[in-house]
Amino acid sequence: MLTHDQIWTALDRLAARAGLSPSGLAKRSGLDPTTFNKSKRITNDGRERWPSTESVAKALAATSTTIDTFVSLIGDGQRAVQSVPLLGLAQAGSGGFFDDGGFPVGEGWDEVGLPSINDEHAYALEISGDSMRPAYRAGDIIVVSPGTPIRRGDRVVVKTREGEVLVKELKRRTSKVLELASLNPAHPDRAFAPSDIEWIARIVWASQ
Repeated sequence: MLTHDQIWTALDRLAARAGLSPSGLAKRSGLDPTTFNKSKRITNDGRERWPSTESVAKALAATSTTIDTFVSLIGDGQRAVQSVPLLGLAQAGSGGFFDDGGFPVGEGWDEVGLPSINDEHAYALEISGDSMRPAYRAGDIIVVSPGTPIRRGDRVVVKTREGEVLVKELKRRTSKVLELASLNPAHPDRAFAPSDIEWIARIVWASQ
């Protein structure tokens, strides 16, 4: 017997195979963008909400996927895909998207299916612009894990008290200074006092 979780997991995997978020899959299928979002999977009174046969059929057609392939995505052997919150890097400096510890909060997040990350608070940021080339290009997606320890040499996302969000490499971290190396040779390295930093989190995966 198929379970509610298996069907929704298969849809998440279908979206990931097509390089889409759940909402991106819904839009490509001609559906309301929120049709496949996690918030739609449980009703306000706690009941399980299943995707309609019509919505699944439209998703298969939009991704040129056969029903046999979709069934194969239901199997328990493919739990390598996880749906995580997604936000554009350009938006990350705005208020309301993170708490004081750098964990994702509030509305306005999308979703994307990515390889499973061992942090339930992990989230994804979509790179915009060319300031991080050649390490990251516009459209690349990075997964950030607030719960993963950070070491020298790790690539990190840093938010300053002034609201600036930076993607850098951790060069040195002491009680007096945080030194960050730029990923793009054309941009200078940066250094901050710890009191100038709101939060710092490690990048654990990137789509390239």
